[in-house]
Amino acid sequence: MVRLVHLLEKWVAVTGDDVVVVFEQPPRPAIRSTVIEVAHAPRPRRDSADDEIVRRVSEERTPGEIRVVTSDLWLVDRVHAVGATVQSSDAFRAWIEDV
Repeated sequence: MVRLVHLLEKWVAVTGDDVVVVFEQPPRPAIRSTVIEVAHAPRPRRDSADDEIVRRVSEERTPGEIRVVTSDLWLVDRVHAVGATVQSSDAFRAWIEDV
């Protein structure tokens, strides 16, 4: 989790994009960032981060401007249903590791 947050921070420093990373449960020890939002599901359980991502996207005024990074096909279907776009985790990971 720490490595992912670090990679995202470096990527945001270059792109200027807004990034939220959502984990199933709060990282221990806590991971803090002044560059990206580190969030977690309200109740840790299977797929709770997916539920939190879908909730956040569905509350946005312009969900079509949101890109969700995942390789979970069920989450892909769910975020497409609320209007977001999707990028595969593998492709995104390769992209941010090159920054």
